[in-house]
Amino acid sequence: MNKEGLIVVIEDDMEDQEFLMQVFKELNYKNEIIYFEDGATAYDYLVKTPVEPFLILSDINMPRLDGMALKEQIQNNEDLRLKCIPYLFFTTSANQKHVIDAYSKSVQGFFIKPNSLGKLTEIIRKIVDYWLECESPNYIK
Repeated sequence: MNKEGLIVVIEDDMEDQEFLMQVFKELNYKNEIIYFEDGATAYDYLVKTPVEPFLILSDINMPRLDGMALKEQIQNNEDLRLKCIPYLFFTTSANQKHVIDAYSKSVQGFFIKPNSLGKLTEIIRKIVDYWLECESPNYIK
């Protein structure tokens, strides 16, 4: 895990993207934040970039390639799997099937998007700070 790497946000709702942009700006982490509107575009980027991202925050329900299918593709790609990029769902739906499916695909977290900017800031701070403290294997290609 590259703690100085990119934070990849995969979110098809533009309003939610704007809220996340505000939160990351306020929190002022050193990590660059990049946004994708669907899982297919994000996956193409992840397999082509030499950059090792720090964290992936993904919605579940998205066009072209949903979050569950994206996580599965990342898990099936040896190079991406070995990068040990934490993959967390950040979504509006919390039915038990989604939660079970997510953890069965080795997702490292499942979070519900809150209604307030203050609560969103609190959740993002906790997520990023946790992973900044967490140890993981070093990626060597």
